[in-house]
Amino acid sequence: MPDSIFDDIKVIGESEDPEWIATKLQQMKDPDINCTIIEDDNLEQGDKGILEFLNLVQDQPWMYATHKFGYIAPLKESSLQPQPIQHPSVITADKTLKNSRINIRLDRLYIEKYPGGGTHNVMVTFAARNQIAESQESVSFSQTYRVQEGQSAGIAGFPVFIGLNVGSQGVAFECSTVNVKNEQDQAILMALESSPFQSGLKLLTTAQPAIAPFTEITLGVVKLLAKRSENVAVQKFYLGLDFENSPLGCRLAEGNYIAVQVSDEIAIDWKQWVYDSGVGAVVNRFNNYTLPYNYVIFRVSRYEE
Repeated sequence: MPDSIFDDIKVIGESEDPEWIATKLQQMKDPDINCTIIEDDNLEQGDKGILEFLNLVQDQPWMYATHKFGYIAPLKESSLQPQPIQHPSVITADKTLKNSRINIRLDRLYIEKYPGGGTHNVMVTFAARNQIAESQESVSFSQTYRVQEGQSAGIAGFPVFIGLNVGSQGVAFECSTVNVKNEQDQAILMALESSPFQSGLKLLTTAQPAIAPFTEITLGVVKLLAKRSENVAVQKFYLGLDFENSPLGCRLAEGNYIAVQVSDEIAIDWKQWVYDSGVGAVVNRFNNYTLPYNYVIFRVSRYEE
């Protein structure tokens, strides 16, 4: 998947236009932004107004456009011991997954802070390539979750792709999140909560004619919602997992992968963080503080009939 499916979705952190960001936050009635900066037209009065506004938003977790990746190995037995987190470039690839089938499940969606404040309606979309025989088919799946700031969505093990076919070179995933505040658009989100969308996308070892139009419709909805007023795309990442030994690559293995929205990749040293299964969160191993960023954790497991 050399080209991103979400190329034409611009997350708020990618914008270099302070007036566009200010307008978006005003539309979403963000409680943490001083709206007088916007209403008094200070943004149009020169560098001072722009810098004052940018100082307010630059350290917001939703203004970051980079993601840091981590890997949590499966438990060998039931345990409440904190689980270490490693970068997926240093783990050993599971080569038995080559040319096999895997399941992808969403285990955590944690919102430290999104634009708009309060409870967020978040549309999460996963995309991948289902590698069948000598061809590939694009697949995507969307679901919506209601998440209060500073908390995780009430989910664990939500099925995304069941039986995704892995090729000889590995597999790549993409994910985007859209914060939906537009009340009219929330009716669309309700449709994603109906029973057909609760069991994930079940894939076969042969091409499925219905997959292409389903994927096209799903991606069309995501891209539409991301551009509507009062809505905004917040996170977007691409993660390619392979079987090579390159120090800069990421390996494919069973376990959990975490994608954290950060200002830059050195913002987090995984040696200082663990997954605490007792509280169900990523915490600092020295002081038990929770990870102060937005993050997504998904699970890779072997498919079994």
